[in-house]
Amino acid sequence: MNNELSLLGLAMRAGKVLSGDELVLKAIRSQEATLVVLAGDASDNTQKKFRDKCGSYSIPLLIGYDRDQLGSSIGRDGRVVLALTDKGFAELFRKRMGNSSEVEYIEHTGAEG
Repeated sequence: MNNELSLLGLAMRAGKVLSGDELVLKAIRSQEATLVVLAGDASDNTQKKFRDKCGSYSIPLLIGYDRDQLGSSIGRDGRVVLALTDKGFAELFRKRMGNSSEVEYIEHTGAEG
């Protein structure tokens, strides 16, 4: 498993990861989410929903890996979406990710609608 995915497991054990559509959407709306990770094999509707929601609330969004990789990184069956709720873990994850060709990183700033 790559370095950044093992970091998700560490964050999960620390209680700093939420998974599943409803929990992640709630975390975005409450600004609890510091980074949202969406599986690259999520449906187009799901990708649009999280792109729009993260854009509205200025939450960084990362799209990549697949649901099995995300699920196994946190010790659960396939997961389509995860939210990191700790700024430190989110920063470390982004740094470790670097310029990986496996992922698309979207930094949402307050300048967007």
